[in-house]
Amino acid sequence: MKILLVEDDRTIASGLEYSLKQEEYETLVCHNAASATEVIHNKIAEIDLCLFDLNLPDGSGYDLCELVKKRQDIPVIFLTAYDDEVNVVMGLDMGADDYITKPFRIRELVSRIKTVYRRYNRHIQPKNVIEIDTIQINTLEGKVYKQSNEILLTALEYRLFLIFANHIGQVLTRAQLLDRIWDVAGDFVNDNTLTVYIKRLREKLEDDPQNPTLIKTVRGMGYKVGE
Repeated sequence: MKILLVEDDRTIASGLEYSLKQEEYETLVCHNAASATEVIHNKIAEIDLCLFDLNLPDGSGYDLCELVKKRQDIPVIFLTAYDDEVNVVMGLDMGADDYITKPFRIRELVSRIKTVYRRYNRHIQPKNVIEIDTIQINTLEGKVYKQSNEILLTALEYRLFLIFANHIGQVLTRAQLLDRIWDVAGDFVNDNTLTVYIKRLREKLEDDPQNPTLIKTVRGMGYKVGE
């Protein structure tokens, strides 16, 4: 996930950038409204979530939120020093998805980020059919086809492959995959289980599972589907 962080206090911004990096988030940092506006205009397609300080030296997080929502349907979380109802309600009315009051623990912020992102993605309506080389995913049917022949996947295999399909060309770490996936049977999904399911998907979808070209391993980083 790539996060746009706008915070005028450079000490706070530096600390947040470091902490988010430890959680394997990529962070783009701005210290004022002007530089953030430029990023929103030129790079908003690269951003997955925004963290906006409400009070900036040359503007307001409210204005940035409004600009983001006009250009891209992505979640926004406000960082605010104010804990009064007026500011909270105003922020949510502007389209913000959540807010967190300073000072806060980084674990609390990360938890809010994960919760908002999951909730947000559940409301995004994906394309009915996603095509990746010779593979087609019909999201309405919940079925996967290879050269028009249906490939039978378990619920967890399907969910895992859909995560890849929704992040074409993006390297996903094992931690990111484990964070996004859930086992519909209610069983705990650990790192070893993920390895097994990647192997099973390759066996079912790849022409040569020993030399995969669909679900590629990116050494030292994770996995990637597509370019």
